[in-house]
Amino acid sequence: MGRRSLGCSIGAVVLLALGLGACGDDDDDGGGVGVTLRDFAIELDDTSAPAGEVTFDVHNDGPSIHEFVVFKSDLAPDALPTDDEGLVEEGESFEPIDEIEDIADGADHELTIDADAGDYVLICNLPGHYAQGMAVGFTVE
Repeated sequence: MGRRSLGCSIGAVVLLALGLGACGDDDDDGGGVGVTLRDFAIELDDTSAPAGEVTFDVHNDGPSIHEFVVFKSDLAPDALPTDDEGLVEEGESFEPIDEIEDIADGADHELTIDADAGDYVLICNLPGHYAQGMAVGFTVE
């Protein structure tokens, strides 16, 4: 009886491990580019991705509300034109792609874009946040 119980236990452990492995594989296949927003920086897990569907997994590490805005641009991340309030203005040298507005402290959001090859700038476009360094470059290959 002891051997039978041990065999069942080993079998259960193997099945559990296979099940957990399958779940882990699903997460790896669907994983996006990790983005952390905080006063006053944007940190990326990866600075590039292949062309096509790109998903940004955005976490606001606070303590302020932030935005996550994606522009396609050949300009340096800190060279986008701004208005008197420090907000990035639309211009001919860059194209707005998509955004997540009003991301609360501690919140997680996902943004998926269809990205052509090229250079992108990711920013927070709340008053003063871009000017304080909330911008980073990103490349789609």
